[in-house]
Amino acid sequence: MTTSRSLLVTDLDNTLWDWFAAWHASFSALLGALEGLSGIDSATLEPEIRKVHQLRGTTEYSHLLNEVPALIDAAKGRPPMEAFDEAVHRMNSERRKHTALYPGVLDTLTKLKSQGVRIVAYTESVAYWTEWRIKHTGLDGIIDVLYSAPDHDLPTGVEFRDIRRRSDGEFGLKKTSHQHVPRGVTKPSPEILKAILDDSDKTCVEAVYVGDSLMKDIVMAQAVGVLDVHAKYGEPQGLEQYGLLQKVSHWPDRDVEREQEILDKRDIYASRVLESGFAGVADLFVG
Repeated sequence: MTTSRSLLVTDLDNTLWDWFAAWHASFSALLGALEGLSGIDSATLEPEIRKVHQLRGTTEYSHLLNEVPALIDAAKGRPPMEAFDEAVHRMNSERRKHTALYPGVLDTLTKLKSQGVRIVAYTESVAYWTEWRIKHTGLDGIIDVLYSAPDHDLPTGVEFRDIRRRSDGEFGLKKTSHQHVPRGVTKPSPEILKAILDDSDKTCVEAVYVGDSLMKDIVMAQAVGVLDVHAKYGEPQGLEQYGLLQKVSHWPDRDVEREQEILDKRDIYASRVLESGFAGVADLFVG
C-alpha cells in the first residue's frame, strides 16, 4: 500500500544512466590511444593515473594527462594534453556516444513531475561532468535540484574554459538548481540527505530514495528513515570490466575492499529492489 509521497531523491550514475558503460568505453579508448601514441603500456600508465585520480579526488579529472609522469616524459617538452590530443578526442567521442538514459527513465520522471513530485538528484560525481550529463540526456529542468560534489582542483593558472573542447552552451544548467555539498563529503552521508529533506520541506516518510550502491545509497537512506530503493539493474560491480575502474579509481583501498565484502556477503538488504529498470519507482507514488 502506498503512502502520500511527494519527494524523489535519486542517485544519477548507474541509476538514471549507465555511467560505468560510458566511463569504461571512454577511458578504454583513452588508454588504448595513449599506448599507441606514447609507446607506454597500460601496466605503467594505470598506477600513475590512479595516483593522480586519488590526489584530485575524482576518476574524471579533466587535466589528467598533464600530470601523469610517464606521459610528461614521453611528450618531450610539450604538454601531454597537446602531444596526445588524439587520445583525448577518442575519449570524448566515446563518452558522448555511450552517455544515455536507461529505458523508461525520462518517461517515469516526466510522469512523476506532472503529478507534483519534487525530483532531487544527489551524486558524488563532480559538478563539471554532472552538468554535462544532465544537459546531454535532456534532464535540465526535469530534475528540480541537483546536489553534487564541487569541481576538482586544477593546477594554478588553469581554468576549465581553457580545457573545454565543446561550446559553453553544452555546460551549465538553465533550469535545474545546482547546489554543492561540502568538499570531501562522500556517501553514505546521512547529514546531506537530511539537509535535502529540510531544503525540500519534506519529512522522511514523504520521500523515496533510489540508488544503485548498497554500501552508499541504501545504507544512507536507511540511516535517515527514507524509503530505500535499490536500482539493482545498475550495479556494475559484477562485470568483468569493473576491474579497470578499481585499478585507476580515486577510491581508497579500504572502500574497494568494503564494497567487495558487501557484494560477497550481501549483508545489506534494500526495502525495495528494482531488478529490471527505473520505471517501477512510479508505483511508490500516489497518482
